[in-house]
Formats: sequence, structure tokens, C-alpha cells
Amino acid sequence: MLEDLLSRPPALPDLALEAAMAAAIEASRVRHALADHAPWAPGRPLKLLLVGYVGTRNTGADVRVAEMLRQLATIFGDDHLEATVVTSDARLSAGYFPGVRQVKLPDLFVPFLYQETLRHDGVVACEGSMFKSTFANALTTLMTGALGMAVSQNKVAVGYGAEAGDMDPALRALVARYCRGALVVCRNDPSREVLEGLGVRTAPGTDTAWTFEPDPGPDAAETLAAAGVAPGPLLVACPINPFWWPVRPQVGRALVDRLLGRATGTHYRSLYYHDYGAADRARFEAYLDAFADGVARFARTRRAAVAVVGMERLDREACDGLAARLEGPLGGRPPVLGSGEHDMHALVRVLRHARWLVSSRYHAIVCSTSAGVPALGVTMDERIANLLEERGQGHLVLRTDDPDLAERVAHGLERLDRDRERVSGESLASLPRQLEAMGRMGQTLERHVRARYPDLPRVARRDDDWRAYLPPLSPRLATLLT
Repeated sequence: MLEDLLSRPPALPDLALEAAMAAAIEASRVRHALADHAPWAPGRPLKLLLVGYVGTRNTGADVRVAEMLRQLATIFGDDHLEATVVTSDARLSAGYFPGVRQVKLPDLFVPFLYQETLRHDGVVACEGSMFKSTFANALTTLMTGALGMAVSQNKVAVGYGAEAGDMDPALRALVARYCRGALVVCRNDPSREVLEGLGVRTAPGTDTAWTFEPDPGPDAAETLAAAGVAPGPLLVACPINPFWWPVRPQVGRALVDRLLGRATGTHYRSLYYHDYGAADRARFEAYLDAFADGVARFARTRRAAVAVVGMERLDREACDGLAARLEGPLGGRPPVLGSGEHDMHALVRVLRHARWLVSSRYHAIVCSTSAGVPALGVTMDERIANLLEERGQGHLVLRTDDPDLAERVAHGLERLDRDRERVSGESLASLPRQLEAMGRMGQTLERHVRARYPDLPRVARRDDDWRAYLPPLSPRLATLLT
């Protein structure tokens, strides 16, 4: 572990956080060995703590957790399950998980995890980008700490629908040391290879957002009309800022900003700032220029109405920048529908109303698939590429830093339109595989939990039927399985 730390020294606050988490897991292990504890016993519900990226108005993260909760209730039964969701801001996740307790994740989350895991019978780590340095080492440290503390207390420890990728050496060492004993259900094989190389047990799975169905509400046409979207075939664009990750702790800067009451555009939260210099800003501007150029060329030839959708509140600058660039070429500024103003139900209804989708957001593609919306992916990492390649659409994957991005977006959308029926059919044909994978990962989860708590009450169903492990499906999805 020391060699890993020295080979690529991360930021000292990240190292300090990882060291604090390691110490807390060791303390949890000692406490479990020495202190009296009350494991789950028949007659009371199974208490599971769901730890993820909830409470930031990240539509994909919220949809994932909503469907996990529905699947957990199907597997274990509402009467036998007591779930708690960790949220960064309960105001932003209010109403999303009916009947489920939400607890606030403090900025100093190590003591919180230490106490909260003691109150539960197990942990389900929910974040999709669970083991990566792409976005924030602190996020992976949180996931690892939650799983590691559950393992140290001999409780259920599951990462559900996870991906793993490049990690700083110190972070890799933390995962290798403390996630052994956990089970991580991965949504693709490359992630399994990364984790198994660290000695972490894995199982195959998928994302849990595939079964999401928006609540009844104003239909997409009403939402779009209220936002000022012109009638006509709809092109939805979902941009991001691919170039300001990861976020890193900057203690001195945070203290000065707080003392001066100064707000900066690169402040993420607490002590964390986007790693974003002049060269990164130039790359971002070039990405938006190209994205807008390609969208405008296609929209003009098809007389398409354009809506810009922000899947996370952090996407607002990217969405506004794209909309501003489209104003001149389209003869009017397309409206932005962001997750700060529209909940996950409204945004998914809009996505499914689209005739074409061009997206740098993974879950925009996932959540629109059941409506057969053909999608062009403009990706910063492997998630969209893995998804589209799995369904034979690797030719629809573009890179955010492609020097010919404008041309490729325009040509990609033209190809999407020309081959619309085929692409839509391929997308719909991929859904039964994803639903089966989700049902089988539910079976895997139940076996893992029952290995720890064999006396859990059983829900009446055929244990060998993976369909019985899916949450209730919409008529649209149920038809695909008949």
C-alpha cells in the first residue's frame, strides 16, 4: 500500500480522508469484535442503508435509486424491509422515494457512516460510477467506506449496478483492502475485471433505471409548450461539461473564499473545487461550439424543434451555453429544461417524447430506450460507449474531444434519421436482455442477503424465475417480455 501511495501522490486532503476512513473501518471492526451487538433477528424488518449520489438533482442517480427501492421491496417484501436513503439535500430529493426514510449526508461523512452503519443490517452502495477517480476520489471513498464498515460488522455489503475504472493508486489500495468481503454487482465486464484484479468479489448485472416509469403528470407536450418549445418533431440535446472533472479538495482556497464571502464558478461544494484551468475552459468552449454546430445543421434541414435538457443541476452552464450558441443558427433560442426546475418524472417524459436524442448523459439514453428513441452518444468516458456497443451501435458513439465533432454530430444525426426504424428496433430489442440481467441480479442479491440472514421471511414466488425479481413493470415493458 505504501508503494502505491508514493507512486502517484494524490491531494493531501484526499489522502487524509482516505486515511480517516480506513481508521474508522478498523475501529468499527474492533468495536464489533468487543462490543455487544444486535444482529438481525426474526420478527423485525431488515434494515438496509442505501448510500449513493442522491440529493443533487442528478436525474440518473435518482432514477437508479427509485428503481432499486422498488426492486428491494419486490424481493424482500414491504413488510419485511426498512430502507434508509442517504441524501446530500433532502429538499432536492423530497417526494422521490415515498415511505422511505432519508438521512442527510454531512460534509464530514466518516463519523456519520460509522454511526449509521451500526443502526442497519446492511449497506447497498448505489452510485453508478462507484469505483473511479474520474469525478471525485471522495465519492469512491464514501462508497468504499460504507461497504467496508458493513463488512467489518459482518453485515450485508453490496455494490449494486456499479462501474469501476481508473483510480488513483491510494484509492485502489483502499478498495482492495476494505471491499473484500463485499459483493459488487457490475453493469459490464470491464468493471468486473478491474475489481476482480483487486480481489473484490463481483457478479454480473446492469443498471437499475431500465424499469423506471414516470408518475402520471402533465404530458411532455404540455411541459414543452409551457417552456416555449415550438411544435414539430423534437430533437433533444443533453450536454455536460466533460472537462472540469475531477473535483479536488482545496482547503486554503475554501477558507479564503468563505472569509471573503466570495463565490466562484469552479466551487463544487464544501472544500471541493472543479479541476479547471484555462486549457480546460478552451476545450469546453470548443465542445459546445461543435455540439451546437452539428445540432443546428441537422435541425435546420429537418425543421426540428430543439429542447436542451439538463440531467443534473451541474449541467446548467453547459445547457445555457449550448442554447445561446443555437439561438442565431435556429432563429431563436431553444429552451432549457433543467433538473433544478423539473423533477425526474417530467424530464423522462420529455426524453421519451423526442424523435432524436444526442446526449453526453448516460441515463438520458437509458431512460428513453423503452420509447424507442434513437440516440447518438457524445461521451467523455466508457459508460455510453459500453451501453451502445452492447446493443450493436458502436458507430453511434462520439468522443467529446473529437476534433471533427461538429461534422460527426451532424452526420451522426443524419444517419440516426435515415436508419431510424432499425436503430429504434435495435434499442428496443436490447431491453429484454437488460431486464433479464436486472432480474438475475435481484436473485444474486437475495442469495447474498440470505447467506448472512438465512431466517429472513420468504416472499411467495418461484425462486428460479428471474421475472419474479423485477419490480412491477409498465405495460410497455411487460409487453416486451411476452
